[in-house]
Amino acid sequence: MASSFAARARRRLAPLVPLARRLGTARAWLVRERRRVVRALALVALSPVLFVVVLAALTPLPAELREPAAPSLRVASRGGALLREVRADDGARARPLSRGDIPAHVRDAVLAAEDRSFYWHPGVNPLAVARAAASNLWHRRVVSGASTLTMQLARTLRPRKKSLWGKVTEAALALRIEASLSKDQILVEYMNRIAYGPNLRGYGAASQAYLGKAPAELSVAEAALIAGLPRGPSLYAVSKRPVLAKRRRDRVLSRMVEAGTLDADARERAAAEPIVTALDKPAFGAPHFVRGLVAGALAAEQPGLAEALGDRTNLSDLTTTLDPELQRAAEAAVTTTLAGLRDKRVTAAAVVALDNATGDVLAWVGSPDFHDAVALGQNDGVVALRQPGSSLKPFVYGEAMEHLGWTGATLLPDLELHVPLPGGGDYVPHDYDTRQRGPTRLREALGNSLNIPAVYTIQQLGTQRVLDRLRALGFGTLTEDAAHYGPALALGDGEVRLLDLARAYAILARGGMARPTRLVRQVTRGGRSAELGPGPATRVLDERVAAMLTDILSDKAARMSAFGDQNVLELEFDVAAKTGTSKGYRDNVAVGYTRELTVAVWAGNFDGSPMADVSGITGAGPIFRSVMEAGMDLRRATKRDARLSLGDDAARLGLERTAVCALSGEIPGPGCTHRVHDWLPRGSAEHGVPCSIHELVAIDVRNGLRAGPACSRGVTEERVFERWTAPYVEWAERTRRPRAPSDSSPACPVEAAPDADAPRGAARHVPVRWRAVRGRPGPPARSPGARGARGARRARRRAPRGRRAAQGARGARVAARGRCPHAHRAPRRAARPAGARHGALRRYVSSIVDHGRACRPDG
Repeated sequence: MASSFAARARRRLAPLVPLARRLGTARAWLVRERRRVVRALALVALSPVLFVVVLAALTPLPAELREPAAPSLRVASRGGALLREVRADDGARARPLSRGDIPAHVRDAVLAAEDRSFYWHPGVNPLAVARAAASNLWHRRVVSGASTLTMQLARTLRPRKKSLWGKVTEAALALRIEASLSKDQILVEYMNRIAYGPNLRGYGAASQAYLGKAPAELSVAEAALIAGLPRGPSLYAVSKRPVLAKRRRDRVLSRMVEAGTLDADARERAAAEPIVTALDKPAFGAPHFVRGLVAGALAAEQPGLAEALGDRTNLSDLTTTLDPELQRAAEAAVTTTLAGLRDKRVTAAAVVALDNATGDVLAWVGSPDFHDAVALGQNDGVVALRQPGSSLKPFVYGEAMEHLGWTGATLLPDLELHVPLPGGGDYVPHDYDTRQRGPTRLREALGNSLNIPAVYTIQQLGTQRVLDRLRALGFGTLTEDAAHYGPALALGDGEVRLLDLARAYAILARGGMARPTRLVRQVTRGGRSAELGPGPATRVLDERVAAMLTDILSDKAARMSAFGDQNVLELEFDVAAKTGTSKGYRDNVAVGYTRELTVAVWAGNFDGSPMADVSGITGAGPIFRSVMEAGMDLRRATKRDARLSLGDDAARLGLERTAVCALSGEIPGPGCTHRVHDWLPRGSAEHGVPCSIHELVAIDVRNGLRAGPACSRGVTEERVFERWTAPYVEWAERTRRPRAPSDSSPACPVEAAPDADAPRGAARHVPVRWRAVRGRPGPPARSPGARGARGARRARRRAPRGRRAAQGARGARVAARGRCPHAHRAPRRAARPAGARHGALRRYVSSIVDHGRACRPDG
């Protein structure tokens, strides 16, 4: 039985005998060749590693790592308040950090969250790879990637699909990075390039966006909160999932304890700290200004700015010149004023404010609402081409002052004017109220914004000369030839920018000195800051001319006839101001300055549609007033120095305040009953031409005719008459100005009665020509008796009715037109001039000097 069992076993195992023999042979071979076998197995096991190493050696270092991470551009006001953060080229907000910007607890939190073995592995952690492989095999799915911090950086720089080959190339690139950069450099690159949230690149941007702090300002809990975000930026979003974000933060704190960088007590304190976010709306201040800077459209406005901006690479910060408080005040003024003008079809306005000392732009409002598509709000009214209206008049008169010797007292005709046009026909300007005031001193013509005297002035100068002056003052958009603009250029018939208008008025504020505009004070690139100082000042206008224009523009009395004594240009401090309204009410401006500040305002519609009877005084004027008051309030300490009168500068400039005849603007003669004061060249009072309009004439009171020497003393009196030459003769007759009789009294004829129509002195239309004039001695003194007085009364009764009207007593009005509330009345009797006949009766017939009626201004 036993033998039978053994036989069966041998038969069944017989086929295995050859295998056993072969296994024995193989075992003997393995014993004999064990070293070779081990080497072969090692080679097979290490071949993937060797492949990755070779691949790493052949992989180039990403070019991005040779340059700092691109930042987003932060544009701030002069005080550091953020106006806007312009995203980098990849559309993300980024605040790159340097090694010195990363405190130890922030570094520890990042390493605890992502790679505790960062400082000892070569870019790939083999233990983590083995652990991840085992875990993935056990779960039969990918549950762990074994990615090191360096591998995450490699994946960010060179994104690839999730696959075995993608993992191999990622590991190779990680090895290449480790071979090229130090550990600290790799950590900095990681923290600057990894996504921490939607459109947030880098740890610095995330800490600023979520917590409103720089990394150096974070607590341990806050550092752990931000460090945990890369695992799932959307999953752990602080604003949307605060519970998950806190759970992730606490996990990072625990890992810091495990890594030995945080003790348990500190961990508990940090875990108890509440999450406080600072999720403000993205800054969007001064949008037109910032857009112009970032796009480079404004680079030419400041010398050296284009070079400083250059390539956007590594450009991280621009500190502008904007004053945030004045900017907000300007924006509020625009919004408030336009709300009140909604029914007047006014939809847009713009403001620019300049610091006169430095040329700094302090406020820039391009439109009321950047996002208002209906009102075309993305247009920038500060640099848009618009017609300035009467705001160019000061520069026209300034040219006449400099080249023709005019002063504020120069007499100009406000009479019907026909200017032939090259193509045929005439250009006929009109004043805003269609009145014609006749002879008008330059001070009142400019102060009341009269159109006809301005056109007359540009005729005297020539349009080309005025155009050249405007271009020299910075109006570079006036590119057409003089014939294109014609004399209407004096009334603003040309398109200019509000910024250029503000700069030109700032030249007046500086006494004729031009200074380039400064928009940016500091540029930061790659961590290095460069200061951009104010540009050099150059003289473009005579200082005396600038001073005289400033005196006129700040003279409240000079503009009272048109604007009244209470208007938006009257402030509690001295301000030189001018308004302007274009034809058809399509544009209006208000511009002015103090010693410190220049403000220019435009109001209108970007589509060019007309406003409903809105002038510069009612449209742009209120905005100007609000912004100027806000600007001076911010400079309250210097407001007491804001005087614009010539004052102590007059002597240095060769000017002196001199009495002039209110009607002729010349040195007062014996017949000038109303006098005003103006700034004239020194010595004008002693050597200037006396009044050529008023004349003293001896009249026979019995008949109102000229009295000769034979008239008895009791029947004559000296009266004041006016003598006019072209172009005022027709106006004088129409307005019934007092004119001396041409006939002599038959009772005592004049030997050679002068022709009343003969010119006795020219009205002032040309430069002042000063010469010495000898005084006129008076006749022998004699007191009139009662008979003489009665004779005078009889003569007035016998005089024709029209002449009685002209010679009426007690200052009866000569002009036939309506009463003017701002007329100056002369007294019935005046003081006896030196050298006059003693006791002679004097009746001053020129009793009214009409300086215009308070009417609606044209701006």
